[in-house]
Amino acid sequence: MPTDVILAENSLFSLGIHGETPMGSERMEMRKRQMSVQQESMAVGTAPTQQDPNQSQNQGSQNQGNQNQGNQNQGNQNQGNQRGNNACCFCWCCCCSCSCLISVLLPTVLSCRNEEREERNRRASYDLKAEGTADCEDSPPPTLEEVRSWAQSFDRLMSCAAGRVAFRLFLCTEFSEENMLFWLACEEFTKETNKTSIEEKARVIYEDYISILSPKEVSLDSRVREVINKNMLEPSSQTFVDAQVQIYTLMQRDSYPRYMNSPAYKNLLNSLSEQAPES
Repeated sequence: MPTDVILAENSLFSLGIHGETPMGSERMEMRKRQMSVQQESMAVGTAPTQQDPNQSQNQGSQNQGNQNQGNQNQGNQNQGNQRGNNACCFCWCCCCSCSCLISVLLPTVLSCRNEEREERNRRASYDLKAEGTADCEDSPPPTLEEVRSWAQSFDRLMSCAAGRVAFRLFLCTEFSEENMLFWLACEEFTKETNKTSIEEKARVIYEDYISILSPKEVSLDSRVREVINKNMLEPSSQTFVDAQVQIYTLMQRDSYPRYMNSPAYKNLLNSLSEQAPES
């Protein structure tokens, strides 16, 4: 017998004596146990379980209810998507026809509102050109004595209709015509007695000459502006008195001296002087 075989038998015999199990036998035992555990679990899983009929029926009804609810949610989602596709910029829930209707009617409504606003302003406003360029032909031409009196004082100039027209034309060349327009508007406003007209005209004057957004805003100090803002809470014929006095003083101190030295005034005076001997 070969030596290797004898050594192997001796080792196996010695392991058997001391009660030990070879490594290969241990692995076989572990595999057998695993297979038995797997077979038991498979048997338990495949064994038929007895279930209460009522419980089965309830579970079926619940499953059917969940399915119906899912269908309903999907229908709502589709409806919401359809609304979103048809919605316009005015409301999220309107349909396509509603959007078209609003888009057609909205310009008409806005146009009507603009026309109403313009008509209201037209009724509330008064003709500030009564002594302006448009009515220069209706104003009587100034006489030589009147033109000479304008040089005596600013009050003389402003008390004469022809003098106000000539002075306003000069202010146009200096881009300060709004001062004369505002003063004339205040003169007419102080004569108003109707409460409704006072409120409407006060708003027009404020928007045209006091508001910082107006292109014809006049130059007023903060104190006068604060007084006007308080007066506008309850407008009266005296709402713009302080502002009118300030603009009058500004024209007297600033624009009036330049007008007296301007070619416009000198040419008018010379032309009337030349016509005087002939008459």
